[in-house]
Amino acid sequence: MKNTNDRLISLVVITTGISSVVTQLLVIREFLSQFNGNEFVVALILFNWLLLGGIGTMLAKMAGKGASTGRLSGLSLLLVALSPLELFAIRELRAIFFLHGTSVGFYPTLSYTLLTIVPYCLVLGFALPYSLTVAEKLIPNYPGTRIYITDNIGDVTGGALFSFILVIFLKPFQAIFFANLPLLIAAFLLMPRPKRQHAVFMTAIAASLAALIFGLFIERPSLAPREGKLAYYEESRYGRIEVHQAHEQYTLFLDGVPLFSSQNLTLAEETVHYPLSQLDTVDEILIISAEGGIMKEIGKYQPKRVDYVEIDPRITEVQFRFDLLKKIPALNIIHQDGRAFLKKTEKTYNAILSNLPEPDTFKLNRFYTDRFYELAKKHLAPDGILLFSVDGIDNYLSDAQRQKISSLYQTAKNQFKHILMLPGERIFFLCRDKPLNPNIPKLLAKKGIKTTYIKGYFYGNITKTRIERLSQEVMTDAPVNRDYAPNMIRIMFSEWFTQYASSPALFIALVIVLCGIYFIIITREEFVLFSTGCLTMGSETLVIFAFQIFFGYIYYQIGLIVTVFLAGLLPGAFFGERLRKRGRQVLIFTDAILIALMLFFIASIYLFGDRLPQGSFLVFGFAVAIACGCQFPVALYLRGSGQSAAIQSFSADLIGAAAGTLISSVLLIPYVGILWTALALAGIKIASLILIRTGHDIHIQT
Repeated sequence: MKNTNDRLISLVVITTGISSVVTQLLVIREFLSQFNGNEFVVALILFNWLLLGGIGTMLAKMAGKGASTGRLSGLSLLLVALSPLELFAIRELRAIFFLHGTSVGFYPTLSYTLLTIVPYCLVLGFALPYSLTVAEKLIPNYPGTRIYITDNIGDVTGGALFSFILVIFLKPFQAIFFANLPLLIAAFLLMPRPKRQHAVFMTAIAASLAALIFGLFIERPSLAPREGKLAYYEESRYGRIEVHQAHEQYTLFLDGVPLFSSQNLTLAEETVHYPLSQLDTVDEILIISAEGGIMKEIGKYQPKRVDYVEIDPRITEVQFRFDLLKKIPALNIIHQDGRAFLKKTEKTYNAILSNLPEPDTFKLNRFYTDRFYELAKKHLAPDGILLFSVDGIDNYLSDAQRQKISSLYQTAKNQFKHILMLPGERIFFLCRDKPLNPNIPKLLAKKGIKTTYIKGYFYGNITKTRIERLSQEVMTDAPVNRDYAPNMIRIMFSEWFTQYASSPALFIALVIVLCGIYFIIITREEFVLFSTGCLTMGSETLVIFAFQIFFGYIYYQIGLIVTVFLAGLLPGAFFGERLRKRGRQVLIFTDAILIALMLFFIASIYLFGDRLPQGSFLVFGFAVAIACGCQFPVALYLRGSGQSAAIQSFSADLIGAAAGTLISSVLLIPYVGILWTALALAGIKIASLILIRTGHDIHIQT
């Protein structure tokens, strides 16, 4: 009976890990789609998830003598039912909380992500220590570390299942269904045989299964737009693709951001004719992303070759399917990341047209940095031209807008001798080493190129006075926008708060005060675990943001990154369990390793940047996770390994992880970049190391 209970409890813990990790990753992807691929949303989700999990863990102290396998089974069924309902709530409640089509500020985003995941995360945080309570009640001397290791096994399995199978072949609610079936079965097996036929339990089983099946039927209906209809929907590896139809107009959305429209002649003409009118020869053109109608306008120049780079083959498939783009004879489609293509190709172009949205995410900012402009310059002919654009203005520039265009101007100025900014609904930057002529209609007339918008409205909208006024707004001391020091992200992040007359200061101050109070009441061992959790999630956040900066497709890689960190915790926990009796020496050694890893990360980014292979970031994350995972069993052993010590240790780890996520993503990365953030995380571990080395009261507590 003892062995049976042990196996069944372990099975429930493992399947809970599978279910929770898959649910977490799907929730992250869902919020990415709902909030325009904003990486800060990922950080807020992780912060809320970990914080609520820590609170749920502390609530498990109240489990007491009433803990039983039957109640653990019911708790597991509740998690099964909450998984699809949570995903459904995220989709449906957004339209209730926020006006359709409007952007959302920091505090509303924080509140919304918190509200929608509260039930699931509290139950999940409660479940793991409750499993330990049940195990200790049934099995004498049950080690707390075993639950930690068993949970890691489930987490790694769930991460791998998501990254290599579910995300590729299934839509979100389908993935929820298959990831939760094992937990449903485990909950049924854990329930004592005499109670399996009880009406309450059978009702709970039926309700949980019904919730999973409900999700399968609402996948597409839950994404229907408030206006028009959903003409197409697909979960690509690189984002959620939707095509909305309103009468005769089709608009393609990626992660909630409108990318292409079938009726945007003005933007298509501006994007093509502003730069190409400057050229004597238009033979080779490179387009990074596109705009509806752009190919038709390019065809007027009869180029020999047009390379269209789009990372997602599904995007191009949908563009041509709904006639958002026109196929022209010279067109050559390349399914690759734009920066990666420029790094590897030997081709030279007369023009490079970058048609991307605002640099308000790390994914997009990487096309507005000095490194990108350097790459573009290398692949331009001597008289070649680069075009990019950002949101425009009417007559007044806010301070954030002025900083934005100034930083972009100074960044491009480092590579190009001449830059012409043309104002309008979008501000177009024309970058070239030869002089630029702002009289676009006159240039087009000489070439015999016919246009509609430019011919009729250019002189009225883009006057010499407006061009000069825009140029005068450029600040000569504006900082350069770099990959590892993304000045544009800092500006856009500040603008996010300014737009809603708010500031992150109050929130950060509150977190710092709460952390200060927490530090006063915890033991040295718990502080070590707090710093470990802080560095683990801080490093994971660094890797997520670094992936966006250098590779630009976190929507697909988020599962792999999380899995790698989870996978490192598992062998680390095994090593820690075997070495736990060496206590203080192990903590000192692993702290030193973590500090060295962070310094190595800083040196690697600074020296090599985007030349580093993707695998190097995953190896770094795996190494950090091993060292962090090693510390938990050791600190738990020093605390006494009892139920109370285990719950406090779990809680310290989760709260530290939540703090690390928040500090890294909201306070450090936007303002000081990833290098200084890594240094700050190393500093936290230096404090932990000093505390361990100078402390004399670290001992086994009973």
